[in-house]
Amino acid sequence: MRSFKKLYNKIPVALNESEFNEFVLKHLKKGQSGPPKKISYFKLFNYILYLMHTGCQWYNIPLSKTENGKDGIHYTNVFRSFKFWNQLGCFDRIFEASVSRLFKAKMLDLSIIHGDGTTTVAKKGAII
Repeated sequence: MRSFKKLYNKIPVALNESEFNEFVLKHLKKGQSGPPKKISYFKLFNYILYLMHTGCQWYNIPLSKTENGKDGIHYTNVFRSFKFWNQLGCFDRIFEASVSRLFKAKMLDLSIIHGDGTTTVAKKGAII
């Protein structure tokens, strides 16, 4: 069996369009009301990945420019898409599908997973 450890040892910070279409697009919901998006879901998702990777402010996302030099989309629209997808559980579905795919391909290495208690409530005097 071939080892995939070197191929998949880090979290992607940007996806190409074929990766996005294969792994992500089917899990994203499209809004049913309002005007159509000015940019593709592919670009929106990569803007969100950039923000998550760098930790920058929403208004500091390097947005692509149109022919006349204006931003192709306002950063608040990227935030709204993020908020919409987050509320509908799209990111959870993407994560679950990724883990499931790795498990089925026998590429999931559980030996390196550890618990992180930074968000765990510590009850005083509680015995767990």
